[in-house]
Amino acid sequence: MRHAGIDDTSDASPVEQADIAATRQLARHHHDPALRAVTAFSQLADQPPLLAASGAVVAWGLLTGDRRLARHGGHLVASVALATLLKGTVKRALSRTRPNVLLDQGRYRVEPLGPDVGPWHSFPSGHTTGAVALARAAVRCWPAARWPAYAGAAAVGLVQVPRGAHYPSDVLAGVVVGVAAEAVVHRLFPALAATPDQ
Repeated sequence: MRHAGIDDTSDASPVEQADIAATRQLARHHHDPALRAVTAFSQLADQPPLLAASGAVVAWGLLTGDRRLARHGGHLVASVALATLLKGTVKRALSRTRPNVLLDQGRYRVEPLGPDVGPWHSFPSGHTTGAVALARAAVRCWPAARWPAYAGAAAVGLVQVPRGAHYPSDVLAGVVVGVAAEAVVHRLFPALAATPDQ
């Protein structure tokens, strides 16, 4: 268990030190209003909007009688929901203060089963997790959507460090969790994402 003092990251591992150094460089303008305005779109990758959008696909498929669209929507919903569950479990198991806590207050701490509050929920990036899970699910259902889906997920992940919400390793972990969540859903329910040629 680490209880680091004010701006004391000396007992951080070499990987953490590199993570912190990269974040200090990339997030040095995290209070800039222009940056905040540009990164506001990343809130669209929060869990409620992602689940609402996925649910809308299910609803539209049901309303129009398009069963395949409804199934695809179900794949989106299940992937985002599992990704949300997994990232929440990891956040509660390993609490890490967010970069803005280090940058603004000089505190960096990591604790297994630490406080279950927002400033301690840095690892992994939930926005990245959800965006990646949704992108993978969308590409699985509609392969032609590959580039816009992955570009959107990449944009969400890339803004997390400059805005001071996450360290680079948080974003990478979010990618892993998002990919894993969608893969598990596809493995358990392959028919949801089936396309006409499958």
